[in-house]
Amino acid sequence: MPPDGTTRGEIVARAPWLTPAYVGNAEASERLWAGGYLHTGDVGVMRPDGYLRVVDRIKDVIKSGGEWVSSAEIEDLIGQCEGVREAAVIAVKDDKWGERPLALVVRDGEADGEPTDVAIKDRLKAVASAGGLPKFAVPDRILFVDRLPRTSVGKFDKKALRDHYGDAG
Repeated sequence: MPPDGTTRGEIVARAPWLTPAYVGNAEASERLWAGGYLHTGDVGVMRPDGYLRVVDRIKDVIKSGGEWVSSAEIEDLIGQCEGVREAAVIAVKDDKWGERPLALVVRDGEADGEPTDVAIKDRLKAVASAGGLPKFAVPDRILFVDRLPRTSVGKFDKKALRDHYGDAG
């Protein structure tokens, strides 16, 4: 990828100290080392100053109209909205675009006023208008939920969220 700070691609690596294979899983090992590089499953951008910025996981990237949308970037922006405790963004099926982002938001409950889907979308649209987010990355729908499921290590369980909401497009 060009070092322009915006073009996204999968992060791959090659070094003698990287794991050579998955034990007892030749098929997964072939995918891991496709093309002679270890595929990390992360998406990143190379900045002009030579630094690599990780922006998401491949399995969490939303592919909308042929473009990659970072769920992590949208989550971060929504999390900055007043009255939002936490947010997870997943892909949902869309007949026109293939996938679209769906935001699942847990309200803080302690802030002055409750955040609304309109207020959150307005904030995201303002960021997009300023060039900080692609306009097509603004979710069409925002659902408010009581809690978000987590994995054993405390991360959002996006697989469970995709299983539950993935066809909600």
